[in-house]
Amino acid sequence: MAFDFITSALDKRRSEGLLRSRHTVDSATGPLIEIAGQHYINFSSNDYLAMRRSSVVAQAWVDGISEYGGGSGASPLVTGYTNAHQALEEYLASELKRDKVLLFNSGFAANQAVCQALFRQSHEKKKDRIIADKLMHASFIEGAQASSAELTRFKHNDIEHLQMLLNAPKTTQGQNTLVATEGVFSMDGDQAPLSEIVAMSNQAKAWLMVDDAHGFGALGIHGRGVIETDNLSQQQVPILMATFGKAIGTAGAFVAGSHDFIDYLINFGKHYIYSTAMPAAQAYATLVSLQAKLSAERRTILAQRIEQFKSLANKAGLALMPSNTAIQPVLIGDAQKALAASEKLKALGLWVTAIRYPTVPKHTDRLRITLTAGHDTRDIEALVDGLQIVLLDDQQAVK
Repeated sequence: MAFDFITSALDKRRSEGLLRSRHTVDSATGPLIEIAGQHYINFSSNDYLAMRRSSVVAQAWVDGISEYGGGSGASPLVTGYTNAHQALEEYLASELKRDKVLLFNSGFAANQAVCQALFRQSHEKKKDRIIADKLMHASFIEGAQASSAELTRFKHNDIEHLQMLLNAPKTTQGQNTLVATEGVFSMDGDQAPLSEIVAMSNQAKAWLMVDDAHGFGALGIHGRGVIETDNLSQQQVPILMATFGKAIGTAGAFVAGSHDFIDYLINFGKHYIYSTAMPAAQAYATLVSLQAKLSAERRTILAQRIEQFKSLANKAGLALMPSNTAIQPVLIGDAQKALAASEKLKALGLWVTAIRYPTVPKHTDRLRITLTAGHDTRDIEALVDGLQIVLLDDQQAVK
């Protein structure tokens, strides 16, 4: 029978406790969500600044739809590129101190476009290289694997391993090398040692790409992410990618770089050329969110919530993974146990998603807690109490 592997693949995932499924959110108010008639405090949202449902962003969507309509109607190179898209790109380029910015419908598309446009053809005398952090997002890894480059991966945040790979003999002097890392890692919440990676990349005459999807908007005085906190220039980081669907509260993504690089993507980036442009109303709402003074206040609140959670968790004896960002994972190490812990937390009114293989490496299954500026101090206290009941009391019961 054709495609009979489908059933067996699903059965295998199910038996291992790795089957993915969806939950319909019926309503969301502040940090609360309603699912199947039950209300939970949501600790699984990437809406770090709680901008998604803010009056600022909501009104911007209304104004944008009134001005531009619900969609863009065409690809950017036909008639889908409006003054709203242009204004957002120019604002980002100015704020990030980059020559030029290009908008994409998603971070997945942006990462794929970069990999496949830069390494779009094989070379007879040389094999270009991509050297990526082991925990680089799946969108980048898939794009790299589909490109003509040779992909190697260095151990997570391991500078010595990266240096060893950069020092490996090249096929020819003209070989191109791209080093790739995330600013804030989506599953671990830790940050890349960018200063060291920049120095090594420059010394090796390699380009560095930073995917800052989880840092952009949340980090830095002005919310410009790791580029701002580490004061990194375009020369030091020739390719910057970030998204709007997290701290900014809208959707879509961008790639920033030199004039020539962005023009190259416009001409050779298939994910940009052959996709309908993001709605102009979305671009407008994104710009309004980026410019909102409310964001600065919420970054301060988010920092306070992170500090509060880490302090209370430490006092409660909870073992956290090393992270100073809004992503605070609790390592479980087993898929079934992670699912069970997540279900017990739901029974206490806390929505904390269990993240399992293959999203994370085997035996690193975890509860991925995400904190937002929408949480108040009582929410954080409830979370720590719930974790203590589910994780520590269960350990005591086993003993």
